[in-house]
Parts: sequence; structure tokens; C-alpha cells
Amino acid sequence: MATRLLHGDVTVGDRLPDLSYDVTATTVVLGALASRDWRPMHHDRDFAVHRNGTQDIFLNTPNQAAWFERYVTDWTGPTGRLGRMTFRMNTPVFPGDHMAFSATVTGTAIDDSGCGWVDLDVSLRVGEVVATTCAARVSLPRDTDDNPWSRRGDNWCP
Repeated sequence: MATRLLHGDVTVGDRLPDLSYDVTATTVVLGALASRDWRPMHHDRDFAVHRNGTQDIFLNTPNQAAWFERYVTDWTGPTGRLGRMTFRMNTPVFPGDHMAFSATVTGTAIDDSGCGWVDLDVSLRVGEVVATTCAARVSLPRDTDDNPWSRRGDNWCP
């Protein structure tokens, strides 16, 4: 059985393992397709370049959200539950870009219902440029008998 990441295993200042990925046109188009985003700037290069004035097609918002969710939940494992996430896209991510995700733990807390929370500052870099910043809050089990996925109603307050 895989090792479970528990709330007590995490401290402020911890860095998550990096995740890197080379973006292709397929990455961009499949992300748009999966989120049912039919806007041509996410699949039609001529439209993106000549009508929008961008260098190529680019990742849409739901696609970037999915990459951030994957990055955080790859770290937490299956018992981590994303509570909330906000992000700010500063510059587009294009085919040919190399995405590099990194994060730092900025806070840990136990709420009134006993739910263990971890706050993260996450960034998506393309080269030296921070393309997108993200603040995420994820719940981790406090012990091996706890499961954030079983929390409902007043016991789940992200």
C-alpha cells in the first residue's frame, strides 16, 4: 500500500517536488476539448496568430486549472482533497513551452471540525517567466483513520 501523506508530515516552508512538462499542440487542443472550450484560439493556429495576435494557440483556463490540481494531488496522494484554489494567469502557455510547477507550504491549520489544512503557493514557470501563480488549500488526513473525502456539511469548510 502506498504511503499516505498526513497533515503532521507537513511544515511551513516545505517545498513540493517539481513537476515539468513539455507542452505540445496536442496538450493545448485536448485540454480545450476536454473542457468543451470551442473558442478557436485554443485549436486554430491561424486564428490565434492572425485574429488574436498571439504567437500560437495557448492553454485555456480549465486546462491550467487541471494542471494545478494534478500537481497538488500528485503530492498529496489519493487522500488529499482540494478545498479551494485561485490562480492568476500572467502570460499564455504555448506549444513548445516547457512548464515547470513548484510550490511552497505557506500554512498549516486544524479547523474547528478537526479537518487538517495545508496552504500552498504554487507557480507555473515557462523558462524564467512566472506564467501563472496559484494559491491552493488542500485537506490532508490528520491520522490513518481520518479521510477528508468523508467530510460533509459543517465538517467540510474549505
